[in-house]
Amino acid sequence: VQLQASGGGLVEAGGSLRLSCAASGRTFSSYIMGWFRQAPGKEREFVVGISWSAGSTYYADSVKGRFTISRDNAKNTVFLQMNSLKPEDTAVYYCAARWPTVTSYDYWGQETQVTVSS
Repeated sequence: VQLQASGGGLVEAGGSLRLSCAASGRTFSSYIMGWFRQAPGKEREFVVGISWSAGSTYYADSVKGRFTISRDNAKNTVFLQMNSLKPEDTAVYYCAARWPTVTSYDYWGQETQVTVSS
């Protein structure tokens, strides 16, 4: 599966952004999808994941209540709605995919930059 992320940009603290990740491949609906981010000087961290049916979602504590992941399997797209953004959310964001039977994300999209000004 190939992934193409978009939607990043510059926003003031308290603002919102919506990231999209378009996937190619007929089996997109079978993959678990996730978003990761990496801030300058820090390691990449998990942000949120969503099961193939969208019945289960998993959020990092730092974004709970502010970020919402969703997916549209008919359009092979996963979304990340980010509200109440904080300067510490500034990072490059990546979407990723993994097969349900494996634990590691094997497919990665290119980065999209999110910058939150204070």
